[in-house]
Formats: sequence, structure tokens, C-alpha cells
Amino acid sequence: MSVGVLEATLLVSDSGSLKSKRRIVKSIKDQVRHKFNVSIAEVGAQDLWQRAEIEVAAVGTDGSYVRSVLSEVVKHIQFHRGVEILDYDIEIL
Repeated sequence: MSVGVLEATLLVSDSGSLKSKRRIVKSIKDQVRHKFNVSIAEVGAQDLWQRAEIEVAAVGTDGSYVRSVLSEVVKHIQFHRGVEILDYDIEIL
């Protein structure tokens, strides 16, 4: 069994307030959770209105499969309007 963790820092450029940022991040979280069947949470920068830190966890029998799922999550987030990935790291345990 392999566990993969994706840590990402996002720039939420379409956000004008904390409320707006929360709406955008919630939308991303709901889409990713539904499409990829992974766990996702906002873990940092909750008090900044144009920055978000998220972590995504995926579990599978094959490490390369888990890495590919997390890579697809990165691609999905990159194409979300108004959001830019500033930095990310994928770790397979």
C-alpha cells in the first residue's frame, strides 16, 4: 500500500476578501474530492485573502498510480479560473 501527499501553495487572484477566498477554495476542494476520490483540506494561510495552502492525500496499492493521481490533481487546480499554483510538492510514503 502506498500513501501520497500533495502540499500546494495557491495564489487566489480572483479573491477580494476572506469570504471570497473561502468560496473559491471550497469549490476547488469539492471538485477535487468528487473527481479524484482523495482527501483534501486547507491547512494554512487561512487569514490571508489571496493565498491558500492545501494538502491532498491519496492511498493506493501502487506508488506510481498514487503519484499519477496527485499529478492530475495539480493539473486540475492549475486550470481553475483565478487560481495559480505558486509551489507544490508530492511525496509518496
